[in-house]
Amino acid sequence: MNRHLRIAVADDELDMRDYLQAILPCFGHLVVAVASTGRELVEKCRQERPDLVITDIKMPDMDGIDAASQICKDFPVPVILVSAYHDHDLVERAGEDHIMAFLVKPIKQADLEPAIAIAIRRFEQFQALRQEAADLRQALENRKLIERAKGLLMKHAGLDENAAFRRLQRLASERNCKLVEVAAMILTAEEAYQPVERARDKDRPGPRHPTG
Repeated sequence: MNRHLRIAVADDELDMRDYLQAILPCFGHLVVAVASTGRELVEKCRQERPDLVITDIKMPDMDGIDAASQICKDFPVPVILVSAYHDHDLVERAGEDHIMAFLVKPIKQADLEPAIAIAIRRFEQFQALRQEAADLRQALENRKLIERAKGLLMKHAGLDENAAFRRLQRLASERNCKLVEVAAMILTAEEAYQPVERARDKDRPGPRHPTG
């Protein structure tokens, strides 16, 4: 991997912090934050916004998994967890979206470099899938708006479906905006008129019933 990363590291053991600070620059990376507790890691990541976080799990005041969750609420970042333990509960808790790799101490140089490369690659793939899903959701929402606007044109202008869609296209072209933006304008206008129409309906006298 040729990409140079800005990395935050955290461990409550001084020897481990020193090791990571010494070894990561050998791979071409820059250590931008060093922490000994989970809360310290969260605060420093908020300041530095690193490209990658490497954190021990068991630390004072907040463990590495909880710290990683807090950090990723602020901004998405890949996380490599480090632990001297390899039990089932830790692996289960480490199965969060942002956890991209898990290393067991003692960490060897031969294990760390490929773990970083895999974590970055997985994270980029995950972000691409998330964006694709978001784009799909937005496309579906846009289609719903356009269909509703088309229905209003069919109702109020007496157009068939194809003519209503062409009217939307023409309006979008004339205003140099997107089809969904024109649809939103039409729906907003409809909402603005509805209270007036309802008020008028209330003011109209009802049918008179003969008396006697």
